[in-house]
Amino acid sequence: MSMRPQAAGEIPAETVRVARAAFPRGTLAIRVRDELGTMFRDEEFADLFPARGRPAWSPGRLVLVLVLQFVEGLTDRQAAEAVRARIDYKYALGLELTDPGFDFSVLSEFRDRLIEADAERRVLDAILAAARARGLLAEGGKARTDSTHVLTAARELVWLEAVTESVRSALNALALIAPEWLAQVAEPDWFKHYATRADDARFPKPRTKRAEIGRRVGADGMRLLKAVTSPDAPAGLRTLPQVEYLRQMWVQQFHMVDGQVRRRAPKDGPPGVKRLVNPYDTEARTGVKRDVCCWDGYKVHLTETCGSAAPNLITHVATTDATVGDVDMVPAVHAGLARRRLLPDEHLVDAGYVSAGHVVAARREHHIDLVGPLRLGRSWQGRTDGSFSIGAFTIDWDHHKVTCPGGKTSTRWAREPAGGRTEIRVQFAKTDCGPCPLKSSCTRGPRRKLTFQDQDLHEVLHQGRAEQTTDEWKARYRLRAGVEGTMSQGIGRCGLRRSRYHGLAKTSLQHQLTGAAINLVRIDAYLTDTPRARTRTSHFAALRPTAQAIDWARRN
Repeated sequence: MSMRPQAAGEIPAETVRVARAAFPRGTLAIRVRDELGTMFRDEEFADLFPARGRPAWSPGRLVLVLVLQFVEGLTDRQAAEAVRARIDYKYALGLELTDPGFDFSVLSEFRDRLIEADAERRVLDAILAAARARGLLAEGGKARTDSTHVLTAARELVWLEAVTESVRSALNALALIAPEWLAQVAEPDWFKHYATRADDARFPKPRTKRAEIGRRVGADGMRLLKAVTSPDAPAGLRTLPQVEYLRQMWVQQFHMVDGQVRRRAPKDGPPGVKRLVNPYDTEARTGVKRDVCCWDGYKVHLTETCGSAAPNLITHVATTDATVGDVDMVPAVHAGLARRRLLPDEHLVDAGYVSAGHVVAARREHHIDLVGPLRLGRSWQGRTDGSFSIGAFTIDWDHHKVTCPGGKTSTRWAREPAGGRTEIRVQFAKTDCGPCPLKSSCTRGPRRKLTFQDQDLHEVLHQGRAEQTTDEWKARYRLRAGVEGTMSQGIGRCGLRRSRYHGLAKTSLQHQLTGAAINLVRIDAYLTDTPRARTRTSHFAALRPTAQAIDWARRN
């Protein structure tokens, strides 16, 4: 299938006449076409198609269909039907009223082409370019970023289901490629245990019986892997993705003990970034938030403009597996904004994104003021009133000396590597700390030890901690809370919190389309003077001022 670029022509006159008569006030699709024009052009997606073959449907129009699909939460079938049947869609796409559209499978095929060409970001880029041309977007100003978890499209599996499904997935793949060979090597009871999907409700509840089933599944998987890797096995079986997944799962979950297959202890497993969780979404990982919430899937980071009369538009979308921390994404977000020439002057984020290193790097590399609450130190002195935290010490950076509140000078200053960075470690003499009258407020050990970073990072850290306690800083930071409404809009309108597809690449494309769809909705709201929603307050919370007034009256 080839692509022959078509010039962005005028909307057919009959389509315009009927659309104006049917929708005198317009619809989102009509208003977007009128105000933003043709946002997606065929030439921008020419590299997705070969030079020869049957002509493809216009890729520029397909991209707009994908975005409108996410605006309204449609399936592929419903989106293709809308192109055939809806007047406003035909208007937005510039089609004749008699145009038959396309088969719904074209959308899935086109998404695959976008992924293969690594062209997912072009969708959001085109909408941002149109908004910039319309005067709705400019570099500078303020922006805010937050993330939320995304559940995998595959069903959540407990451990026993996961290992059983890994064997079943491999058996199904082998049955398709080498049915005669598998019929010879398969154990008779495999058809009983792996013919249907594993369901935790069907497994016994006692822990001992579940452990016995786990050992049986481990032995079955090991026998299957030995059969696949034997010299008598047909060539190519061991390279099947399902077989490779089974091998990796068994390396992570089982080991040999006295010639028997046994489950590994939880602490003997791989780190979370490598731990497999589902054979039907091999890139999904288990994420943990505040040691309480955990999920299998991915994480999405959204960055949007804020603080101006123009619509708040999403300017950057990034999707990662669930194990990537927010703090690791700050350089990538700033690099993406720089590529689009949409760097803000002030970037508001929550505590998960902030570190002293990122604050310094944002100022030095992009002239961005990264604003967010810096975490307090872990030492007990910093969390105890009347104790001497590191801020109570005077640091002489030139002479590598530190003076304590009692007037004593440090005896050791050393730079040591720690976790990919360099730390400065200082300690005082026991003879100075032991008899010191301030010792109980300074250290619980025989001597005081300090650990801090280089001067620029240290000063940013302590200055930021001091500023974030002021009312001025809190008023400045209050604007960040609005990004929670963006997350709510993405979840309610576009299903942001659950992936529609399997795999990181397809999930990333889903989120790029979600960001583009939210932007169209917000641009339409701006054009129609639709007011932004106010912060919701529950009926009970609204009673708080009244209750405080009553309490004050009682006490006075």
